[in-house]
Amino acid sequence: MKIIAVCGMGIGTSVLLKINAEKVLRMLRIEATVEAADMATARGAAFDAQIVLTTPELVESLRGLNAEIIAIDHFFDLEELRTKLSKALL
Repeated sequence: MKIIAVCGMGIGTSVLLKINAEKVLRMLRIEATVEAADMATARGAAFDAQIVLTTPELVESLRGLNAEIIAIDHFFDLEELRTKLSKALL
């Protein structure tokens, strides 16, 4: 399974989402590759991804991908990530 974390520049929010998603996936005992990407490379990076994690502001810009797009409101909230990833994966 492949998950892409996307933000505008690919170095801040997406890296935080990547790290926290990896923590949550370990808690859920789900194996997945999580990558951080910026908006410019997101479409290519998400070509074979099952899930895209992003901010609510970027959801519309990512429409049309084959992956499920999940908006994360609070990047430090592991419970929000767990709930949303569980719903998408289980």
